[in-house]
Amino acid sequence: MNEMTPRMYRSLLAAAVSAALLAGCGGGGGDTPSTGSPVGTSSPTTPSAPSGPTSAPITPPSDTEAIRFLTQATMGASSADIAKLKQQGFDAWLEEQFALPRTSHLDFVISEIGLDGAGGTQITMDPMYRSWWKQSLTGNDQLRQRVTFALSQIVVTSAADAQLLNKPAAMASYLDVLSKHAFGNYRDLLDEVSLHPTMGRYLTALGNRADGGRVPDENYAREIMQLFSIGIVQLNNDGTPKLVNGQPVDTYTMDDIRGLAKVFTGWSWGNEGTPDLQDNRFFGNEVDRKREILPMQHYPKFHSPESKTFLGTTIVAGTPGPQALKTALDTIFNHPNVGPFLAQRLIQRLVTSNPSPAYVDRVAAVFNNNGKGVRGDLKATVRAVLFDPEARDTNVVASTQFGKLREPLLRVTAWARAFSAESASGIYRIGLLDDQLFQTPMRAPTVFNYYRPGFVPPNTDIAAKGMVAPEFQITHEVSVANYTNFMQTAVGNGVGFNTMGRPDVRTDYKDLVALAEDPDKLVAQINLALTGNQIGQTNLAAISTAVKTVKIPAPVSGTTGQTITYNGKQYTSCANEGARCTFTGTYDVIYGANGTFALKAGQVNGVDCTNDVFGDPVVGVAKACFYGPVVTSTTPSTVPPANQKEIDDARLNRVRLAVFMSTLDAGFLVTK
Repeated sequence: MNEMTPRMYRSLLAAAVSAALLAGCGGGGGDTPSTGSPVGTSSPTTPSAPSGPTSAPITPPSDTEAIRFLTQATMGASSADIAKLKQQGFDAWLEEQFALPRTSHLDFVISEIGLDGAGGTQITMDPMYRSWWKQSLTGNDQLRQRVTFALSQIVVTSAADAQLLNKPAAMASYLDVLSKHAFGNYRDLLDEVSLHPTMGRYLTALGNRADGGRVPDENYAREIMQLFSIGIVQLNNDGTPKLVNGQPVDTYTMDDIRGLAKVFTGWSWGNEGTPDLQDNRFFGNEVDRKREILPMQHYPKFHSPESKTFLGTTIVAGTPGPQALKTALDTIFNHPNVGPFLAQRLIQRLVTSNPSPAYVDRVAAVFNNNGKGVRGDLKATVRAVLFDPEARDTNVVASTQFGKLREPLLRVTAWARAFSAESASGIYRIGLLDDQLFQTPMRAPTVFNYYRPGFVPPNTDIAAKGMVAPEFQITHEVSVANYTNFMQTAVGNGVGFNTMGRPDVRTDYKDLVALAEDPDKLVAQINLALTGNQIGQTNLAAISTAVKTVKIPAPVSGTTGQTITYNGKQYTSCANEGARCTFTGTYDVIYGANGTFALKAGQVNGVDCTNDVFGDPVVGVAKACFYGPVVTSTTPSTVPPANQKEIDDARLNRVRLAVFMSTLDAGFLVTK
């Protein structure tokens, strides 16, 4: 961008990370204040909020309020989203989002490689990644995209697992399940997740046996409780631990895990049509080509016939497997921990790392009862998360107890949507990003996600205040440096595999180039579009100063404006070789030098002044274009300067530098 850029962005990034650590997630100081309150604890500085049901704000949002809301509810605020939200208001926008149909990731994968890579196609995860990026960046159902992404980090499966590596259809089908139930009921989600072969493979429930005295695999029984529903300690409805003699109380014991594990025996590969319950099918030797996307089916021969006791429930011996599964999932779903457990997780993923107990309590209450006697309504729960007074109160922006570190994938989607990035190929060719961002969609390193919800950065003010900052688990010296390098390339050239010589997903910043002559206005517009005005004044001034170091050259006339006579007709110079001859109307254009020219008659509204267009009438000589009127009433536009390309490049580089530096600022890295 210019020679000063490396020094500037390293200094700015260091300041941004410090601000994020010390201010953005709970410390003190920093140019841009930031906020949150520890999960499961109260804080005297936590913003108070009224109790009772939540409802949408009535006042139409300002630009800043719209961007703040869209940062929580979408994969990134686009100009179209902002305009629609301001026009519709919060409630109408949300209802429209709930009603939008979903798009299948599996259909996209099949359209690219078929269900199983038929025809010798090399199978990789790339089709699934492309589908994720295409929907995240262009889908109209942005709320569904964001909630699905949140659920994928709660009910985790991962393409990093050896059994799911290069299984794009299996992973896409699982992602479709999360998308399907994003606004449905959590009980239905638990049911479909538990029977999906992707989850069965990931947590070793597929092919789990209890025949012949075998001890059932306990993996899924443990994780469905610990990570997907009730957690490890009993909770009050506000998410704080229940205490006995000052100590938290476990939600389950090893006996509960052993009892529940028996439920998840006898489930294995499904098949189309009438269920085939032969041993070969159970063991995977008889393969249905759709088995990766069909629900697992029950094989009674391999199911534990014993009684099963867990979480205060006993399933009597001999109960058929499907009935036992229903009882088990009903028991888990109706556990009082599920509401506050899921409320905390969704608030963390959408709004703030450290919600107050009152915030958790209000959202959990809606999960427990949506107002119509229904438990587990995710549509109502998401509404409660986003419309809670604590989420919508703009005063919390100045608090040191609110906010969250924006995770790497959401930084990229926010940049791309803010500046209308497009795919040159149309299929969003972005692949594995583990090395660059330490985060690839649907590729968490463990079942605990990319980071744990209770992670505390050691030796920080966050730790001293008893708070959590999950995303900091993948924020360290290497990831920060890699993110910086990644965004420098992304902002300057684009993201993804090359298409036509450049990264596939890119933007020309056409709406910002017009502001390049005024750095202060340029930086202010980027601050609004990218962060909702969260970059502090000190850093805005620093970015503007850096932008001014990119000099825009003064126009140079060159041969422009010279008049010559050729074949008895007068022509006026309009561009040097390699530039564009620009005019309005219809003209004859000649291209050449030293009296030798090639003619293109009747050119409309300009023509490129190149050998590709005209041929080379004078080899080895610098040439120029000249235009002459065909219709005398046509008036040419002002002919651009000879160095127009250099001027345009400088303007674009100013924009790129300002955008790049803004993506390193705490105002962007921390969302409020």
